[in-house]
Order: sequence, then structure tokens, then C-alpha cells
Amino acid sequence: MPRATLVFLCVLHLNTVSGCELFGRFDMPSLFHHGDIMIGGIFPLCNFINLFRFDLRAFRWTQVMIFAIEEINKDPALLPNISLGYRILNSCSFPANTLRAALTLASRPEETEFNSSCPPTISAVIAAYKLTFYGICVSYFSTCACLSDRAKYPTFFRTIPSDYFQAKALAALVKHFGWQWIGAIQSDNDYGRNGILSFTEEVKKLGVCIAFVGTIARTYSMDKILDVVEMIRRSTVKVILAFVPEGDFYPLMKEVVKQNITGIQWIASEGWITATKPSTPEIYQAFGGALGFVMQKMAMPKLKPFLTNINPYTDPSAAFVKDFWEIMVGCRPVLPEEHRMDKICTGNETLLNSQHAFFDVTQLRATYNVYKAVYAIAHALHQLIFCKPAGQKPVRSCNSHSVFLSAGAADCTPCPQEYWSNERKDECIPKTTEFLRYHEPMGIALTVVSLLGASLSLVTMMVFIHYRETPVIKASNSELSCFLLFSLFLCFLCPLTFMGRPTVWTCMLRHTAFGVTFALCISCVLGKTIVVVTAFKATIPGNKVAGKFGPAQQRIIVCSCTMIQILICVLWLKFKPPFPDMVFRYSNKKIVLECNTGSEAAFYAVLGYIGILAIVCLVLAFLARKLPDNFNEAKFITFSMLIFCAVWITFIPAYISSPGKFTVAVEIFAILSSAFGLLSSIFAPKCYIILVKPEKNTKKHVMGKKMNKK
Repeated sequence: MPRATLVFLCVLHLNTVSGCELFGRFDMPSLFHHGDIMIGGIFPLCNFINLFRFDLRAFRWTQVMIFAIEEINKDPALLPNISLGYRILNSCSFPANTLRAALTLASRPEETEFNSSCPPTISAVIAAYKLTFYGICVSYFSTCACLSDRAKYPTFFRTIPSDYFQAKALAALVKHFGWQWIGAIQSDNDYGRNGILSFTEEVKKLGVCIAFVGTIARTYSMDKILDVVEMIRRSTVKVILAFVPEGDFYPLMKEVVKQNITGIQWIASEGWITATKPSTPEIYQAFGGALGFVMQKMAMPKLKPFLTNINPYTDPSAAFVKDFWEIMVGCRPVLPEEHRMDKICTGNETLLNSQHAFFDVTQLRATYNVYKAVYAIAHALHQLIFCKPAGQKPVRSCNSHSVFLSAGAADCTPCPQEYWSNERKDECIPKTTEFLRYHEPMGIALTVVSLLGASLSLVTMMVFIHYRETPVIKASNSELSCFLLFSLFLCFLCPLTFMGRPTVWTCMLRHTAFGVTFALCISCVLGKTIVVVTAFKATIPGNKVAGKFGPAQQRIIVCSCTMIQILICVLWLKFKPPFPDMVFRYSNKKIVLECNTGSEAAFYAVLGYIGILAIVCLVLAFLARKLPDNFNEAKFITFSMLIFCAVWITFIPAYISSPGKFTVAVEIFAILSSAFGLLSSIFAPKCYIILVKPEKNTKKHVMGKKMNKK
């Protein structure tokens, strides 16, 4: 992002008595919490390009800073007995406001402002841009390669990669698609100029020519914007790289759409590739399909409860908290002493059930950079405060999670949770990660068995389709049998989603796919069971049950039973979806990556519903056990349900007690065992008759004793 070079100005009025006099103070609303050590924050909570519209994304950055500070204050291992405080100001994406905010943080606040005899000073600042005159500045958004110069910027740090790497990646992207003639647009600041310069150096090595370089900025007049648009319109290039932030690029976007300039493949820098503007229907027609690289994303499930508990009544002094509340719930929170004519809140509004994208914490990018910035400052302060003078010898040993100070210190310092100490206890090294991989022996074995089961299901289905007019297939209801085989095919494929590194999508897919496919499977078995029972009840004079349970009714029962499970899974995903999690309790030396179910109640509801269907099938099939000997469909179903229930009854204690990746292996084993039980018990006898003993594939043999008695 652009680097804001700010000059420290102090305007003083000299007089003969005191030497100087302060002309005035900036009156800037802020989010403030007192602490032993203060951290400042400057965020663009409104955008002056968009008529100072409130920026929800920037407000989430402020909240994650507060969340991280509160998390650190509760951590007994990090900065023990020291509290962190914060003061967060609004830059409004405007240079003058950024200067005001920075000067406000740099100066001491009035004693009366915070009711303290010794007002706190700011030790470090978290901001999007570089503050030249300030001390320690940690940026979550500044990517300019120029800021990596430690000689020029010794106090600048960041939690986002340099544009040096982005430029190399973009050049590799151009090479991959074989583009040789491209255009470029840069923002009129260090971010854009240095980004295009680095990119140009890289693509020249590949023989790529740059037709033009246009320069834009949010402060440019429309004439300058139109000049760049005209350059694009007249050029023959069909690929253009825009190395600009969203705010600078948006005026040009609108003009490109207005002049209906299409057919261009846009390459985007990280400054606008994930922005909301290009995704709007208006802009998408010209900029849809843009390619670019994005910041690393991370899920922060613990952040959502914090965001939904934001309350304007607990901090009425912060005006932008009220602005946020007004956007979320559609009313303005007003204190008793305030008088407003617009719509005011009743005080009963809540954010707990809001489905706004603001509360989606599964794909955080810049927000996670802010979180890392707070922790970077906290760890630096911890090392600064608790370091020991050199020359002291350790007087006690450290455990596997601690190191001597992170030479010759007497005390141990805990390693971060993702690390453990080496043998000499003088360095924290990363723990190994463990999850069930496809290429390890157990993963290979489970994959082979899973694919074997899926193949057998398809082969059996083809046999049933080919011999669908024979008595054995007709007697076992060919339509429901094919449905059952298809569901078994899906059940055998389910274990493949349980292997590999857990992600947000695979975690949500694996449990819900398992629940829905097995519900469909048991629903088909239930339908077959009811068909068997009703078919032989129809032999009783005057009984018309079988006629009422035809193909339409069979489809209804399968669909309705499956839909109930789908509803359970939808509610699960909506309120407490599964998510990837790191588990540290199994070993000091490794981190187990697994899918947290999100809601244990929902997980066991899915299992319980499948269990209910299985028990109903078992009871009905048991009641039909005295059917003619040769027609043993009910007996096969009874046997398959006994296997199914036995597998899943033993699964629960094994699942709870298995450590690490073996938890996943146990679940996969249960899925495969129960699926093979159903496939072999119900379909193996029929396939044996059809393929090996075709002479028994007759109506007389199927009806058995019943035919003989007649």
C-alpha cells in the first residue's frame, strides 16, 4: 500500500513568560483503553473518495486489534503482570487526517482526558502506511519493496510480504500465459512506482515488452484520468497490469466502464484483487476475470463471538462504533441525554444472528495481518522487558516448552505454542505437523480400499441394470437397489475428503457429505424393507397395503428421510460449522491438524439420525424374518443392519479415545466397514445367483416354499 511520508510539525506561539504556548488541540474521536504499555492504531475508518462513507473492513481491523490485545492481557505467559492498552484513531484515507492522527498519538494527551495523573505514551503504532517521524511502526498493508531498506527505515516492520516477491510472481504469471505485449498502470506513489519498476525488471528478462505505463492517483483531476483511459483505448494491448490500491484505481474503473472498454485481461496487484468494487455488477463487466495474487488467508473462529458482542452502549464516546451499529441494525444508538430526530435504537437490538459478511471470519487476510502485528509488538516488548544481562548462568532447567533467554539468562521463557525447545534449551524450533496424508502407508491403504469399494458399487450397479428384467432383480426392487448402490458409491468416496491437510472447505464437506450420503443409503434400505414387508402382507385376503406403497411412495420416503438430514447439516453449517484446528494436547513435539466439529451436538445429531433410521430398518426386517426361505431379502437386510449398528456402536468409544490422525482413521474405517457390510450382505447373494447360479434366477426359486405349498 502507499507509504504516507509525514513531516512532524509543531506550531508554537512564543511569549515572554512561558517561552511557548500551544495554539490548540486536535479533537479526534478514538477507541481507548488504559494499559501499562500503550499501542497506537491508525485505520481508514472512512473513505473520503466515497463521501466519507464508513468502511466496515477497516472497522474490523480495529476490532481485531482490540481482540488481540485482550487475548494477550489474559495470557499469563506473555507479558505477565503487564497490561497492554490501546488508542485507535481514524485516518479516513486522507493524508491530512493521517497526519492529525499520527501527531495526536505522538503527543501526550491531557491528564483530564483519561483521568490519570501520568498520561500514557504510545510505544508503537499499527498503521497501514509508513509513518516516517514516528518510532516503532508495524504495518499490516504496506508492501512497497523500498521499505525493506533497514538503513533508511530501521524502525519500520510489517506483517505482509514485500512487493519484490509479488513482482516476481506477476512476471511468472505473464510468462505462464505467454503474453509478450502488455500495458501497465501505476499509482503515483512509492507503492505503484516501485512495484512497476520491479515488475519491469523481471519481465524484461523474459523478453516481454511494456507498451505504456499510465500513472493515476485518487487526487488526480478527471482530465488526467481521462488521459490514461484514452491511452488504454488507443493501445492494441489486450493485457494490462494495474499496480494500484483500490482507492486510486476506482475512478479509472468507472471511466473504463463508462466508455465500454472491454476485451482486456487485467492483472491485479494485491491492492485491489480482493476489493469489493470489481465484483459489483457495474464494474464486473469490464474487470471480471482479473488475475492476481492475494495475501495469505486465515480462519479466526474465536473472533466471531467477539465481533457479535460489539455494543455501542459500552463505549458511547466512540462515534464510529455508533456508525457501525447503524449500518448493522438500521438504527442509531442514542444516550438519554442526546436528542436526535432520526431513527433511534430501542436498546434490544443484537448482532448475534446477523448474517452480514462482516462476521465471516473464515477467510481473513489484512485482518489477520493486524492480528499478527499486535502479537509481534507484544513478543518484542516481552523480550525487551524480561531479558537478563549477559554473563549470568542458568540456575534451573527449562522444560520442553521453554528456552533460556527466547545467552546466560537465569530464567526460562516459554516458546510460542507452535514451537518447542531444542536439546540445548536455547532456541525455539517449529513443531512438526501431523495429519492423515494420502501418501503415507495408512493413507494409501485407506485410499485403495475406498476406491475398491466405489468400483465394486459401480460394477454391481451395472450388473443390476443389465439383468433388470430377471426375477431376482425384480423381486429386490431394481429402482431402490440402484439408488442404494449409488449412495454406497458416494459413501465409499467420502473417506477421500477425510485425508489431506484440513481446510475450511474440506472440514465442512467431510462431515456433511458423510451425513447426507449415509442418510440416503439407509433411507434406501428402509424403503426396500418396507417394500418387502408390504409385499408379503398383501397375500393376506383383503389387504391393500402393497398397492398403496408403489414407486412414487418409495421415492417420497427416500427423499423425505434424506431431506431431514440435509436440514440438520444446513443448520450445522450456518451456526457452528466445522473448521480446521491445531491440537497441541497429544504431544509436546508435534501439532495435530484436524477438523474441529464446531458443534459436538450437531455432529452427534447427524450420527443419531442415521442410527434411528438403521434401528427402524433393523426392527422392520426382523419382523419379516419368517418370509419364504429362498426369498431372503429381509434376512439380508437384518444381517446388514446388525453389522452397521455394531460398527457404529463400537465407533463412538474408539473415536473419542483415539489420538491425533488415528481419530480420522477410525472414522474412515467405520465408514468403509459399514458400507462394505451393506454391499456384501444385500447384493453379494444376488450377484452370486445372477452370475454363478443362473439356473436359480427363476420366479419359482425366488418364491421358494410359498410356490411349493400351492
